[in-house]
Amino acid sequence: MTERLRLSESNRRWWTLGAMCFALFMVMLDNTVTNVALPSIQRDFDASLSALEWTINAYTLTFAVLLVTGGRLGDIFGRRRVFLIGVGIFAFASFTIGFAPSDGFLVASRAVQGVGAALMMPGTLSIISHAFPPRERGKAIGIWAGVSAIALAIGPLVGGWLTEDVSWRAIFFLNVPVAVGAIAITLFAAEESRDETVDRRLDYPGIAALTTGLTALVLALVEGNAWGWGSAGIVGLFALAVAALAAFAAIERRSPAPIVDFAFFRSRQFVGANTVAFLVTFSMFAMFFFLALYMQNILGYSPLETGVRFLPTTLIVMAAGPIAGRLSDRIGPRGLITGGLVLIAAALYWQSRIQVDTSFGYLVPAFIVMGAGIGLVMSPMSAAVMNAVDRSKAGVASGTLSMFRMVGGTFGVAALGALVAAVGRSDLEQSLPNIAGPTRERMVDGLGSGAGLEHASAHVQAAANSAFVDALGTGLTVSATAALVGALLAWALIRDHRTPTTAEQEVAGTVQAAPA
Repeated sequence: MTERLRLSESNRRWWTLGAMCFALFMVMLDNTVTNVALPSIQRDFDASLSALEWTINAYTLTFAVLLVTGGRLGDIFGRRRVFLIGVGIFAFASFTIGFAPSDGFLVASRAVQGVGAALMMPGTLSIISHAFPPRERGKAIGIWAGVSAIALAIGPLVGGWLTEDVSWRAIFFLNVPVAVGAIAITLFAAEESRDETVDRRLDYPGIAALTTGLTALVLALVEGNAWGWGSAGIVGLFALAVAALAAFAAIERRSPAPIVDFAFFRSRQFVGANTVAFLVTFSMFAMFFFLALYMQNILGYSPLETGVRFLPTTLIVMAAGPIAGRLSDRIGPRGLITGGLVLIAAALYWQSRIQVDTSFGYLVPAFIVMGAGIGLVMSPMSAAVMNAVDRSKAGVASGTLSMFRMVGGTFGVAALGALVAAVGRSDLEQSLPNIAGPTRERMVDGLGSGAGLEHASAHVQAAANSAFVDALGTGLTVSATAALVGALLAWALIRDHRTPTTAEQEVAGTVQAAPA
């Protein structure tokens, strides 16, 4: 047993995988763990609703817009080095959040935490891809993807437990020892790697254009409901996003060291897998977010009780993720991804039939099917992306994949939120025609949260709950449709077997010609 735990060339890659999974778990947990702590944060700081929103958005915004840059920096300066810097920034920001004296300080620290996550996240997948040979890569990525999905799923459970029994600050202090462990194992086991074929210069114009474009796009999606989708501010942000992203494409085609190699997008497999990444997180993030609201504020569960009820999904993901990774090595990713997305679509459609008084027993089958679908999609999707590019391009490829995942999740929550508001407003206009317009708008803003209904009559509360559930059902139907579209695209675009690179063909020829 001691020999197995001792570092050697035969097990170095597994120690490396463990370090990457430690760090990945920490990053992905922070995508969902904070939501259940928001009421406690509000009480401690007497924070406004806007400040609470930015407690979430500051992290996801910086995370999403800097992901590709993080992958590029790793390719240039060394993936292990940039990964370790990211872990250090993430741990420091988590420590300062735990001692935050005000909501403004908390939001600023969350933004810094997102920077650290963006430097870490691409490194986890690219370091794993470099450490494992192609025949084992699917299995390793299956474990990696399973850890990611588990962290997202148990975030509400961990957040609810710590908030209720310790403090919301403990959520962030928890990151510090995990980060220390990840740093120690990475220094101990992981080897440095970089893309030796690229120019050592950094593409500052490309970084500026991409950051501006994605920042404007994500900000518009996040604030669209609050500012109004037709307002000058939102229209201006969308226009800025289009202009900046068009400028980015033009810059990258002329840059000697581009952040994103647009040649990747000539690969149907690369395009297909990244499109799947966008659509699956579009569906999944919104489901977790809004069903957590539904179970807490409509069915009356506590944050911890809500987290426990997501366990059927978590347990199935734990089992399905590694199995899907191994199957992807044997039979290819296309069938697994397509089947997984069909299961996700079926689960979302089942959930869209919920009512105000739906029992948890009705949701259990959907949670189980959802877990199976997520487990089947995530690791084959990641393997499909990494196998679509040369091994030396792993950093920028994984950064692109992670960006599509994060932007897809952000867009899903924002789009479903806008739909819930629109459908809910229409329902309230019909069920409460005598309520004054400003009062009804405040009810729309509080759909699913119970805000402003503490002293309302039973009839008004029932109308608001019914409007939210009806709107949520419509939104989940849209999410199911998105997952089904993803299944069709996966079947059309993703191949089961990668075409070997020229270098790999030369190596294979040398091996075949070698004497026995």
